[in-house]
Amino acid sequence: MSARQRLAQQLAAALAAYQESTVIPHCAVCAKPCCRLDTLVLELEWKQVKILWKLDESRPAFDRRLASGKGPEEIREGDGLYYIHSKPCPAYDDAGHACRIYGQEIKPAGCSDFPVYEDQGSVIADLRCEAVDIDGLVAAVAKVVGPEFRIVRSADKDFSFLVTLSVRKVGSTPPTGKRSRRPKPTL
Repeated sequence: MSARQRLAQQLAAALAAYQESTVIPHCAVCAKPCCRLDTLVLELEWKQVKILWKLDESRPAFDRRLASGKGPEEIREGDGLYYIHSKPCPAYDDAGHACRIYGQEIKPAGCSDFPVYEDQGSVIADLRCEAVDIDGLVAAVAKVVGPEFRIVRSADKDFSFLVTLSVRKVGSTPPTGKRSRRPKPTL
């Protein structure tokens, strides 16, 4: 395993621990739960849509219904995926401020990644989540990577609520070329 892969694994583990210790406990008292999909978009595969919306029709029939404007208004199809916005996720329990499918295979990947995820040796943090304390997140990452690394913060020029924490070996120079980035979080 390369040093880059080890760093990515360390960061992913640190972010999972941060989610578990800081983000998830806050969900029950959050003023703007992300599962309401007011400002966020949830990306789903057909299997997830079929189960969450309790559909008994085939995918082609559902797609035709969506295209004709007779499908659920909160669902849009694109490039083989489905995008949900403007209505709470059907798995969201508003009374309990909790996800009914948390920890299950059907849970969308975007829900697990939100609001922080590892991207090629960097950390992406979505500050729309009120539970994210950027200074606390930096401290958690620094603790995991150790003093031989420095952490550089930068906000996305188009989406200032997305902050990248780049992890660099002390004494190294930043890369000059653009790196390929994972798509922006959709949840």
